[in-house]
Amino acid sequence: MILLNENTRCLVQGITGKQGRFHTEQMLKYNTNIVAGVTPGKGGQEVCGVPVFDSIEEAKEKTNVNASIIFVPAPFAKDAAFESIEHLDLVIIITEHIPIQDSMEIMAYAKAKGVTVIGPNTPGIISPKVGKLGIMPTHIFKEGNVGVVSRSGTLTYEIASQLTRAGIGQSTCLGIGGDPVVGTSFIEILDMFENDPETDAIVMIGEIGGSAEEDAAAYIKENISKPVVAFISGISAPPGKRMGHAGAIIAGNSGTAQSKQEALIDAGVKVAKTPSEIAGFIKEDLE
Repeated sequence: MILLNENTRCLVQGITGKQGRFHTEQMLKYNTNIVAGVTPGKGGQEVCGVPVFDSIEEAKEKTNVNASIIFVPAPFAKDAAFESIEHLDLVIIITEHIPIQDSMEIMAYAKAKGVTVIGPNTPGIISPKVGKLGIMPTHIFKEGNVGVVSRSGTLTYEIASQLTRAGIGQSTCLGIGGDPVVGTSFIEILDMFENDPETDAIVMIGEIGGSAEEDAAAYIKENISKPVVAFISGISAPPGKRMGHAGAIIAGNSGTAQSKQEALIDAGVKVAKTPSEIAGFIKEDLE
């Protein structure tokens, strides 16, 4: 498993809000190690038995947290992210619609501090052995040895569900986020899976727009020894049309589903035409 493991001690930023409260309860039910919440002005309260603090600094002092998941509304997300980057090692930003300028500043600060940021606009991360920091439905995941990384939350669920139904468990599944600016790239996650002894094969779910999948293909060709199966969504999307995610915009010949598929095939990756083919390809690779 990667990023989320037995040593992760997490706090929830925005724990007293409707989303924060609901998902804290779900994460605790999945045995995730949630040890604190932070909502300025609400310190001293409890949510689902989790103590709430006014600041991350105070929460860290009292509970020794090292990770954060952010459910703070978009206008306040940058401040929340800066605070967590200042004090913690791993920051998951669930929040959607964060202005691009804010996201760029968040990522620049995280890079300067050497902190891993997942998101924004991500469903989060789940390691079925230890818990989840995110909003994904837990019943579709199963402990196992396949790592899944995706730009799409919905497709993460669909493909994990199909793997589970085929008897194939997952080591870690995560969404890197669907925005044009995200904290952690496909390449960084692929590298983590390559070095993870509990991951034997990798599923990469991409989509049209940007060059992240082509960049990943070039990296796979040179650096990844484990089998990789990929799927690119948006194959029928017209050029110049935004499809769902803010990052899914095609410019000229780059960023098309076809260019991504060709780059991945050239790198020795099995590319599924439909999500339903992925489990079969993984079974072949693991036999």
